[in-house]
Amino acid sequence: KEHVFKVITLFNKGVIFASLQVLDTKDVQVFKVTVNGQDATFAFGEKHSFKGTPLEVTLPFELRRGQEAIVEISFESSPKSSALQWFTPEQTSGKKHPFLFSQCQAIHCRAIFPCQDTPAVKLTYYAEISVPKELVALMSANRDGEMPDPEDSSRKIYCFSQNVPIPCYLIALVVGALESRKIGPRTLVWAEKELVDKSAYEFAEAEAMLKTAEDLAGPYVWGQYDLLVLPPSFPYGGMENPCLTFVTPTLLAGDRSLSNVIAHEISHSWTGNLVTNKTWEHFWLNEGCTVYLERRIGGRLFGEQFRHFQALGGWRELQNTINTLGDKNPITNLIPNLNEVDPDVAYSSVPYEKGFALLFYLEQLLGGPDIFIGFLKAYVQQFAYKSVITEDWKKFLYSYFKDKVDVLDKVDWNSWFHAPGISCFLFSKLHAKESDLGSFSSADLKEMSSHQLIEFLALLLLESPLPVSHVQRMQQVYDFNAINNSEIRFRWLRLCIKAKWEEAIPLALKMATDQGRMKFTRPLFRDLYSFDKCRDLAVKIFLEHRASMHPVTSMLVGKDLQQEQ
Repeated sequence: KEHVFKVITLFNKGVIFASLQVLDTKDVQVFKVTVNGQDATFAFGEKHSFKGTPLEVTLPFELRRGQEAIVEISFESSPKSSALQWFTPEQTSGKKHPFLFSQCQAIHCRAIFPCQDTPAVKLTYYAEISVPKELVALMSANRDGEMPDPEDSSRKIYCFSQNVPIPCYLIALVVGALESRKIGPRTLVWAEKELVDKSAYEFAEAEAMLKTAEDLAGPYVWGQYDLLVLPPSFPYGGMENPCLTFVTPTLLAGDRSLSNVIAHEISHSWTGNLVTNKTWEHFWLNEGCTVYLERRIGGRLFGEQFRHFQALGGWRELQNTINTLGDKNPITNLIPNLNEVDPDVAYSSVPYEKGFALLFYLEQLLGGPDIFIGFLKAYVQQFAYKSVITEDWKKFLYSYFKDKVDVLDKVDWNSWFHAPGISCFLFSKLHAKESDLGSFSSADLKEMSSHQLIEFLALLLLESPLPVSHVQRMQQVYDFNAINNSEIRFRWLRLCIKAKWEEAIPLALKMATDQGRMKFTRPLFRDLYSFDKCRDLAVKIFLEHRASMHPVTSMLVGKDLQQEQ
């Protein structure tokens, strides 16, 4: 359906006269462009494999510096848009109504509407969304009420406004048969009816986490903090859309044990959403800082030992990623070169866990957690509402700790930022705390918490594959197949497939296709593909499910299985 999009453009970047406006688009049709009500000519530039097609709008008059113009664009997105997943009623929990959600990070907003799709540019937005009246629309914004659609009595219009400037990748939309439950003074949980009560229980700690985050990082400026549980094909654990965090249903463990993802998305309200990486090369500024804050929240709520335990788990995750990608792979640099590299292809745990490791190392170097959090809070205050690169962060670090410049000068910044893999000196520095955590060997698994079980299986995954007899015995004694916690099940099934236990093949295929969180789906498919006995079956099952997968998941699993379209 044709939509009109208005953008108020301020030309003030040192340009005396402007006559051309270039916007990003991808698989978008444009029907008409006006500037201040006057028709403007427009043309598409050359198509790029993943960046899409630039839209060049020639202004019908010259604009002086500081002069405002309203550009109106009539456009239509494609049914195949890489930013959107459309579900038939049969693909939803309720089976009665269709469902739609968007995922714009990193560069998919351009596949919904023409925009300056870079995190260097921030904007506020207002939207009116018309949907069938039995459905609910939500956006990454404040809800400003609803009204009947004057053009169609079977539809209603939902209004939204986001008054805090955000980068385009944080624009988000969902439409479905959604219900909500209030779980805190500023928090509703939204989900399909079938999952809403379970979700309300699972995420009940949200307000405690928000309060802790405010104490650590400063005031929460976004007003509402709602949570939305998406269908299982949602490709990430969570997405920090402002006012409305999107999460995967694989977090619904029943015991709140996977709530660290909520702490992570809450933390993005400061690092990522308020202070934003200026380009995707500096993604670690979004994610490393957010993992650091997430774990500080965990430390406050569940004790400092828990924080160190999570840090250790993150270190294992980083080792695992580097084993998969290769320790000479430039994509494992903290600041990778992404020239002509699709950010979706470059995505990994490196910016999260190597970024966290740097901050954790600096915390220990500069006087401990209480001193370091002062820096983080000041950094957020200094760069709020702006986009930054690593150099800005580093300069501010040096000015904040001006009495400790000699300590900072001993840091091997070049290795941290520009070397692939993980260097040995780093390893020894970060492993100082490992002895505090006791040994796994003597503990009976039955006494372990979910977090400890996850870590136990993660440790086994870093070793050579187990003999089949070992995984069979583990199944006999502990019945891992009966555990539904997604993080435990994922690691257990990987262990079984790596051990070449054929009985686990159908279970691993089922988990890889029942949900689409890339953290689980990609490694499971990769392991199945590496197991000669089921390579052909893995490809066959992927091809059968491809049409119902999220477009980004389908593209990346396709690459992994050498089934690129």
